[in-house]
Amino acid sequence: MAIAAVSAISGAVNSIAGGGTLLTFPALLGLGVTPVAANATSTVALWPGSFASMMGYRRELEGAERWAVKLAIPSLLGGLTGAGLLMATSDEQFRAIVPWLVFGATLLFAFQARFMKWLRHYVTEVPHGPAPIEPTRGMIIAQYFVAIYGGYFGAGAGIVMLATFGLMGMTNIHRMNGLKNFNGICFNGIAAITFALKGLVNWPIALVMAIGSSVGGYMMSGLAQKVPQAWVRGAVSLIGIGSAVWLFLSR
Repeated sequence: MAIAAVSAISGAVNSIAGGGTLLTFPALLGLGVTPVAANATSTVALWPGSFASMMGYRRELEGAERWAVKLAIPSLLGGLTGAGLLMATSDEQFRAIVPWLVFGATLLFAFQARFMKWLRHYVTEVPHGPAPIEPTRGMIIAQYFVAIYGGYFGAGAGIVMLATFGLMGMTNIHRMNGLKNFNGICFNGIAAITFALKGLVNWPIALVMAIGSSVGGYMMSGLAQKVPQAWVRGAVSLIGIGSAVWLFLSR
């Protein structure tokens, strides 16, 4: 029951910031699962929750279909690459690397508004108006690298995507969340399949967590769209900071 409750909360957190892994990961470690295997099991378990979150944001994706389709391919390829890198990483290396990745992503998102203001003042190529109708080649490449991180660990991947979308010129946090959840399905899905084929998944635990994350993800996605955008951004930043602190302290 405890692991089901943790996964439900994780699914809810993922619908806003993508940091739910920071709840399921330590829970799995507490059950005696090794770090790499714990991450693989968490990825498989939280994937249904990502799908449920996307369904809650499906209306926000209207008008952004080209973004979703064109970013899906680099998301799939990046997720596969990240999964391969994780399997090539030892447990000791994994514990040492992840805190820095999450901390950097959180800083990028927390100071996104100030960074964009500075960038638009000094670099004229950054658009002042609405986001492009479809992602450019540079945006597609950026999403590939974001997806590598998502397939590698995933905690904070949503923060990285939201920050990247902001740098691309998007301003609607709810539409950004919809695209984040869609692309999360892509790279988490391909990573989950890879981990399953390699036998890294604890299936009894993963199935219980999958049900919990689905319920939490769907319920929270609807609630998140009813609160002010500034509150959602604040929640994202707080989740990221908490995730980074926990990772540093648990090394």
